[in-house]
Amino acid sequence: MERMLVVVFDNETKAYEGEKALLQLDAEGSISVYAHAVVAKQADGTVKVKQEGDSGPIATLVGTALGSLIGLLGGPVGVAIGAASGFAIGGVADLNNARIGADFIDDVNKQLLPNKVAVVAEINEDWTTPVDTRMEPIGGIVFRRALAEVKHTIHEENVAAMKADLAQMKAEYAKARDDRRKAKLQEKINRLDAKIQAELQKAKERQEAAEREAQRKVHVLQAKQAALKTKAS
Repeated sequence: MERMLVVVFDNETKAYEGEKALLQLDAEGSISVYAHAVVAKQADGTVKVKQEGDSGPIATLVGTALGSLIGLLGGPVGVAIGAASGFAIGGVADLNNARIGADFIDDVNKQLLPNKVAVVAEINEDWTTPVDTRMEPIGGIVFRRALAEVKHTIHEENVAAMKADLAQMKAEYAKARDDRRKAKLQEKINRLDAKIQAELQKAKERQEAAEREAQRKVHVLQAKQAALKTKAS
C-alpha cells in the first residue's frame, strides 16, 4: 500500500539514523521508498529541509505529494528548502496535492515541535512491522497514512460554475447600452476569466506532477529489479 510516512525524532542524529534504517529496509526489499527527506521544525514554526533524498534536484519536491506534505507541516509560514536556496514551497502546498487528511497533519504537528527533526517519506509497504520495529528503538514516533486518490470533482464543478457565470455576464454585456455598465461588466468578465485560467493552469500542473511522480515510482521499481537481477547473477 502506498503511504505517506513521517517519523519524528528528538534530534538530527537520531533522524539520520532513522533515515539510514529506512533505506536499509528499502534495500532489503521490505518496503519501497519512492522519495524522502529529513526536515527540521525551526523555532519560528517553519520547516527546513535538512537533507533531500530524492534522486532529482531539490526543486523537484515542489508539486509532489511529499513536497506538499512538507509545506503543510510548516503551517501558514511554509517551508524553506535547503540551507541557502531560500526556495519556498509552502504557498503551493495543499491537502489535495498531499493526498492526505488535515487530521494527519494535526497529529504530526503535535509531535513535530520546534527543534525536533523528522524523516518524511513516500513509501510502499505491505505491512507496518518492519518500519515500526526499526524506528521505535531509535526513539522515532511513527505516523503513516495511506495516500488517497487525487480528486478532480470539486475542481471541475468549480470551473463549470465559473464558466456559467462568465457566459451570463457576456450575455448581459452584449445587451447593455450604457457605457459605464458595459465597462463594469467587462471588468468583471476579465477578472472571472483570469480566475478560470488560473484554475485550469493549476489543474494542468497537478496532472503533470502526478505523471512525474508515477514515472519516478516506475523508475525506482525498475532500478530495484535490475539490482536484484545483478545480485542474483
